[in-house]
Amino acid sequence: MIEALQSWFNDYINWQLITKHFSLILVALVLTLPVAYNRETRSNGAGLRTYPLVAIATCSYTLLALDVLGDSEALGKFMAGIVTGIGFIGGGAILKSSSDSRITGLANAASIWNTGAIGMAVAWQRFEIALLIAVLNFFILRIGHEAKKVVKDDCEKET
Repeated sequence: MIEALQSWFNDYINWQLITKHFSLILVALVLTLPVAYNRETRSNGAGLRTYPLVAIATCSYTLLALDVLGDSEALGKFMAGIVTGIGFIGGGAILKSSSDSRITGLANAASIWNTGAIGMAVAWQRFEIALLIAVLNFFILRIGHEAKKVVKDDCEKET
């Protein structure tokens, strides 16, 4: 009985593939943590939960598509659907204040899109692209926040 169960597990579960996919998903998670931390500390919206979840989901769906669809036209359509879905999630981060017509959440929405790109790049094992996106996104958020304050202060001085 135990041998039959063990044989069944070995026939239907590819432990090497599970280990490979788990490590790729973990890389996607780790690469999004700096952006997630920045957004958690700078805004009330998405943060330490949302960004890693977007990267994990995107990486997972892409890994699944690569295994199931292979190199087909359907893979391109599948990837376009993922990008559209992430855009929909990001759209939920954009808010418009009715009192002063001020729009907020654009950096969150763009960063959600970027974390999806990180997950997809990791699934394709294009680590150089994933790392570049992660680093650029983090520095744009970090430096952009300070630059925005300087510009705002300059504008207030002029008026």
